Amino acid sequence: MEWWVSMPKLELHAHLNGSIRNSTLLELARELGEKGIIVFSDVEYVILKNDRSLTEVFKLFDLIHVLTTNHETVARITKEVVEDFAAENVVYLELRTTPKRNDSKGMSKRSYMEAVLEGLRAVSTVEVDIFHGSDVESHANAHTLCNGCGMNGTRRKKIYVRLLLSIDRRETREAAMETVKLAMEMRHLGVVGIDLSGNPAIGERTTFLPVLEFAKEKGLLVTLHCGEVPNMEEINAMLDFLPARIGHACCLQQEEWKKLKSSKIPVEICLTSNIRTETISSLDIHHFADLYNSKHPIVLCTDDSGVFSTTSSQEYAIASSAFGIEKREMFDLARNAIGFIFADDGVKLELEQIFDLAAERLQL
Repeated sequence: MEWWVSMPKLELHAHLNGSIRNSTLLELARELGEKGIIVFSDVEYVILKNDRSLTEVFKLFDLIHVLTTNHETVARITKEVVEDFAAENVVYLELRTTPKRNDSKGMSKRSYMEAVLEGLRAVSTVEVDIFHGSDVESHANAHTLCNGCGMNGTRRKKIYVRLLLSIDRRETREAAMETVKLAMEMRHLGVVGIDLSGNPAIGERTTFLPVLEFAKEKGLLVTLHCGEVPNMEEINAMLDFLPARIGHACCLQQEEWKKLKSSKIPVEICLTSNIRTETISSLDIHHFADLYNSKHPIVLCTDDSGVFSTTSSQEYAIASSAFGIEKREMFDLARNAIGFIFADDGVKLELEQIFDLAAERLQL
C-alpha cells in the first residue's frame, strides 16, 4: 500500500458523515449510551466490524444521524476527516454534506455549515486551502486556513478543500431551495456546488428539478447520485439535465450507456461502496472496466470511507489489481481527474504541478 499512499490523489465523492473514524464513532456512541440516548451494546459490534453487511451499514448510518446533531461534533468530525484524507496523500478534496436543521439543538443549516468551517480551521496536520475565486483580483485576496505554515518559512503540506452542499431526497422543494441559496451565500468560503443524494427510492425528480436548474443558472456546479437503482425514467432525466458530474451510474441499460458516453459526463466511481451495498454483485462485472476502456472520464472515490472501511489509496490498489491496470496508468487516471474538479483554473494549474513533481519522485 505504501506506493498507493505516496501517489497524489483527488477525492470528488466523499460524504462527511460517512467518513467518520471508527474510533470517534465508538467514543461518541459510548457517550450517548451513558446518557441513555441509545443502547451502546446495540451498536458497538457494528462499529467494531470492518466487513459490514448491508443491514449493518444502514444501522451505522442511523447511528451517525443521531450523533451529528450538535455543532461541536460536526466540527470535530470535519477536522478528522480532512486530516485522514490528507494522510492518504489526497491533495484535493471535495467534501459533500447535507446542511442539517435541529431546532432542539439550536442548529440551523447555516450554523451547521459554520461548524464544518470551524472544523476546517482546526486542522493542524496540514495546511487547508478553501478559497474559491475565479479572477485575478480574487486570487490576490485569497486566504488559506492555516495554523502556522511551518518553521523557518518552509511550506507545509497542503490539501485543497472545496465543499458541496447536498440536497437529501427526503427534503421538500423549499428545504432544497434553502440549501441552494445557502451555497450561493457561502461561495466565498469554498462552497462550489450542489449534490443530490439520499435514499434513491425516496423522492421524485420533479420535486428537485426546478431547484437544480436554479442552481445551475446561478453558476453552481451540480453532481447527481444517478443510477443507484434501475429507474430508467429518472436516469434519462438526470442525463438530459447534463450535470457537471454523476455519482455511481450502476443501473444504466444499453440506451442510457450510449447517452452517458455521448455526453462525456464524468462519473464518480466508488468500487467498494458499490460491492458493499450490493448495487454491483462483483468487481469482475463492474462498469468501471467498460468506462475505463472506452476512455470515458472517470474518477475513483471512496463514497463513505468510514462506513465502508476503505481509503482513497485502497480504491486505487483495488482497481489496479482487479482490472489489471499498471501503476503509471493509475497515476494518469488520478491526474486526469483534475479536469473534472469544481474549483477554478488556478487550483487546476497548481494540482497539475503537484502531479508533475510526484511523477518525478515516483520515477514514472
